[in-house]
Amino acid sequence: MWRQPKAVWAVAFASVVAFMGIGLVDPILKPIADSLDASPSQVSLLFTSYMAVMGVAMLITGVVSSRIGPKRTLLLGLVIIIAGAGLAGLSETVMQIVGWRALWGLGNALFIATALATIVNSAKGSVAQAIILYEAALGLGIAIGPLVGGVLGSISWRGPFFGVSALMAVALVITAFLLPATPRAERATTLADPFRALRHRGLLGVAITALLYNFGFFTLLAFTPFPLDMTAHQIGLIFFGWGLALAFTSVVVAPRLQHRFGTVRVLILNLLAFTAVLTVMAVWTDSKAVLAAGVVVAGLFIGINNTLITETVMKAAPVERGVASAAYSFLRFGGAAVAPWLAGVLGEQINVHLPYWVGAAAVLAGAGVLFVTRPHLAGIDEEGPAEDELDELTDEATAVTVGSDS
Repeated sequence: MWRQPKAVWAVAFASVVAFMGIGLVDPILKPIADSLDASPSQVSLLFTSYMAVMGVAMLITGVVSSRIGPKRTLLLGLVIIIAGAGLAGLSETVMQIVGWRALWGLGNALFIATALATIVNSAKGSVAQAIILYEAALGLGIAIGPLVGGVLGSISWRGPFFGVSALMAVALVITAFLLPATPRAERATTLADPFRALRHRGLLGVAITALLYNFGFFTLLAFTPFPLDMTAHQIGLIFFGWGLALAFTSVVVAPRLQHRFGTVRVLILNLLAFTAVLTVMAVWTDSKAVLAAGVVVAGLFIGINNTLITETVMKAAPVERGVASAAYSFLRFGGAAVAPWLAGVLGEQINVHLPYWVGAAAVLAGAGVLFVTRPHLAGIDEEGPAEDELDELTDEATAVTVGSDS
């Protein structure tokens, strides 16, 4: 699995930096609030604008990529991220940062969706191995992000934004030189394709599950720095531990559990375990030790979920992988966009326990949706044909779907 072409490693490196952006702002949420005299709900909009734009933009990633090619789409996304992160660092108000984070989200959408498809299509080995490689990049980026954010944020809240911009510039150069030119798709994707893909009940069920799961995930990610009330460096270390736990289980634990117990069963039990962690954090929100431990333990379950649910999406519907990814990402980032803002409002106006109760309820509902969806996912663990045959079957199924809808 680890012997891959240089192009795969180039995209993987850029993916690490892109995913750093998710956790990078965690340690500086409170410093930004203190420096710019903003409330938690206002600062949480840094996540909301980023995720909302990313979710909607996922619908156009296939359209753009199929017309200008994956490499140009990746490079365009990187350029937009460089601009968005740099301009966020130059901002003077919270709402300016929120606006530039929205631009950052557009760049991330173009990059992330295309990066997954590029790694899956270019990597040697099975789809599962390619996804593990992608999730390894995700986990490493999420782990490093809070640490870098904490170190640079202890100097200035602007530091992490400038740091991402500089690292993305490096990723841009590496991707430009190491990733070979990629041809345009034979058939241009339309905006309607992701919505057509959601007609497949298996994909729709997994996407709704991901939406509800991400609601809990980003409640934890965006709200916890406020009740923790620690320095940027301390919060960075806590979320670094969270990221390490996530990276370990996504790469090492998830495949083993999947092989032994089956994908859907592991996902359902995993979501129930994550619900339990959020419930504990809801009961003992006043204890910093419990919150810190809960963040790290949650990383174990989030890592398993990320790997298995991504692989399930790639196999759940007979459509092109890029189309399936766009449809799934559109719904899941919807949950990620609403959660940070709602958690901030509930924590400010009612009490600090309620955001975790709402997050736990959302994840529990996600487990219920997946349980109901499981008959439509019965074949995802079956040994299939070789990868080239799977690609051929996917293309044929897509042609049939498009032809029947036209």
